[in-house]
Amino acid sequence: MKSNFKQKAIELRKSGKTYSEILKIVPVAKSTLSEWLRDVGISKSEKQAFTEKKRLASLKGGLARRKQRIETFDRITNTAEKEIGKLNKRELWLLGIALYWAEGSKEKEYAPGSGVSFSNSDHKMIALFLKWLIDIANIPKEHIRCEIYIHDNYKNEVPRFQRFWSEKTNFPLSYFNNVYFKKHKINSVRRNKGDLYFGLLRVKVCASSSLNRQITGWVRGICKDL
Repeated sequence: MKSNFKQKAIELRKSGKTYSEILKIVPVAKSTLSEWLRDVGISKSEKQAFTEKKRLASLKGGLARRKQRIETFDRITNTAEKEIGKLNKRELWLLGIALYWAEGSKEKEYAPGSGVSFSNSDHKMIALFLKWLIDIANIPKEHIRCEIYIHDNYKNEVPRFQRFWSEKTNFPLSYFNNVYFKKHKINSVRRNKGDLYFGLLRVKVCASSSLNRQITGWVRGICKDL
């Protein structure tokens, strides 16, 4: 019986079957099958078919793993999102302080009187900071200035960037007339290129050195409580 199994396995292998496919037909251990088929060759056409079969199997496995990753990501993030709930005013106040602590410009000894300036390429972070300025810091909208920074190879697409930031911040287009260009690096390894690139937005507040100092004090208060 074992001899018959071996002969059957050899025939299946020569026809281009994979080990997994053979094991479904020939009930032996994988180590035994490997020993039997160690010196068994397959024709060029069958080898091509075998290679294509492996490629398709690998592709199918990759798609299955990707689907599983997406499902896991959605499950975890959806659960986490519900855990936040509705932010109260104090929570939003503290959140804005921490945000500015991380991404905002601070007053330096050599540059006293610096105003509030916050820069980021993440439109959600920008929108949150603008909400903080208006709802928490009570800054009038007309005291806020916005500057767009983009690479100079996008000079012909300025209106696209202006529309994007206007839509994401719910600020009129007139707020985005100040556009500055950065020298483009040809060997850049950035992935946010082409239609995925929206530059960086800098938010400034007029006559805001006092607010900047207040934020510094709030940060100190957070650190002291730690």
